[in-house]
Amino acid sequence: MIVPKLPVSCPSCAASLQVSQLSCPKCQTQVSGNYPLPTLLRLTAEEQHFILQFFIASGSLKQMATQMGNSYPTVRNKLDDLIEKVKDLMPEE
Repeated sequence: MIVPKLPVSCPSCAASLQVSQLSCPKCQTQVSGNYPLPTLLRLTAEEQHFILQFFIASGSLKQMATQMGNSYPTVRNKLDDLIEKVKDLMPEE
């Protein structure tokens, strides 16, 4: 079964997409507007998976390194890169 992939960038110009409509599958109510995608949804599927694994491992990079078959420094570097990317994606307050 193919799971549809949520597009997060414009296929024409690569700009970040926004949510413009949500609907209720039960009562068919629709809400329209322009809403930015949540920060975590703007990450790649691989990056989202890494963050979920980090959460499930209770933040243990050592455990993640073992599960991923990578060294601790490799996993640490990947986490540091993700932290910087998330900081760049977060809206300024």
